[in-house]
Amino acid sequence: MEKLENKILDISAKLGNEVHLSAIRNTFISMLPIMIFGGLFAVIGSAPATEDATGFMRVWADFVASNSKIFSWISVLGLGFTTLYIVIGITYNLCKSYKIEPLIPLFISCFGIFILNVNPEELVYGMSLADLTYLDGKGIIIGLFVGIVTVDIYRVLKEKNFGKIKLPESVPPSLSETFSSLTIAVLIMLLYLGIFAIFNAMGTTLAAWIGGLISPQVEATDSLVFILIMTFIINGAWFFGIHNATFWGLMGPIMFMNLSTNAAQHASGLAATSILTESFWVYFVCIGGTGACLSIALLCCFSKSKTIKTVGRISVLPAFFGISEPVTFGLPMMLNPIFFVPCAMVPTINALISYICMSTNLIDKTFAMLSFNMPSVFGSFLSTGDMKALVLVVVLLIVDMILYYPFLKMYEKQQLKLENSDISESERE
Repeated sequence: MEKLENKILDISAKLGNEVHLSAIRNTFISMLPIMIFGGLFAVIGSAPATEDATGFMRVWADFVASNSKIFSWISVLGLGFTTLYIVIGITYNLCKSYKIEPLIPLFISCFGIFILNVNPEELVYGMSLADLTYLDGKGIIIGLFVGIVTVDIYRVLKEKNFGKIKLPESVPPSLSETFSSLTIAVLIMLLYLGIFAIFNAMGTTLAAWIGGLISPQVEATDSLVFILIMTFIINGAWFFGIHNATFWGLMGPIMFMNLSTNAAQHASGLAATSILTESFWVYFVCIGGTGACLSIALLCCFSKSKTIKTVGRISVLPAFFGISEPVTFGLPMMLNPIFFVPCAMVPTINALISYICMSTNLIDKTFAMLSFNMPSVFGSFLSTGDMKALVLVVVLLIVDMILYYPFLKMYEKQQLKLENSDISESERE
């Protein structure tokens, strides 16, 4: 067991410290404010009012209708330009890791993402028209590509002093830096220009071509099998102390892509189609944080063991807001053989039930992400606009408590024996 633990932790440390995965993970975390802002306006702009609604609902619906352009525009700016935000974030974080001045690589990356993702339709001074479709979640793959390629090529050529132009010492440092990087910047932009020319001749863009190529694979990641496997792996890894952020280099782009698609569909009055989004994961799968720990925190509050009851009382409020660490480390659940099965399986059961409910349209799919710390009972409703989603979360919480109960009782017996033996020893003394 110890050898397996050390091996897993070693792999986790290598993945967590890998510079590109770290940049991707940090980028998605840093994007939360603008994602939440866009998601909040998407929620406010979706008044759940029928035609015969009265009172507050009628006022809400009328207010949204009279300001629909504002709500739609903010929602689009929040999620409709996801790829642009991602390429900026990855470029900046990679430059930070390599200790490179980020300004010039940021300019190059913006040039690259626009030329590879945007399809110009009519270029007339003052009246240019372009298809911006692939600046949202559908173009994330190209965003990752441009951010990484730009910084890595820039770094390597910069270290080799490629094309460096020597200027007199009297030249200001900022100007000197610009000229010394000029050849490298032009070379990278010519690379992106060449790629654009090839796909433009084919009547498309790199982003659209890649989108069509990987469409079946993206759909596969939204399948029940993929969701269940990844849920089991991520929550099982948490048992060994591997934070779920380790997997966000893989899961982050998929979830953001799907959420962006759902948001665009919702803004257009269409039904959302993707299930695996960050909202789905936070509000329906991991209720109370990784391991779905709100249920066990609640159970701990009623334990016969004083130690477990104390942990429960301390942990239940953080778990309500999606923070599982107090109960995970307090019981502890981590590396405690009794809790491996429920820690991995309870969120997987949540994913299975939620997937079935959404795929059968029993409840609506998510289209907004409010906050990681938004309680699931509220986040489920706000992210879907469907009151039945709230009911589902309550049902899932009850199911989780039933599943965790026998394992907690086993652990409780151990703790009671320890507590009773401690009391006996103190009485002897």
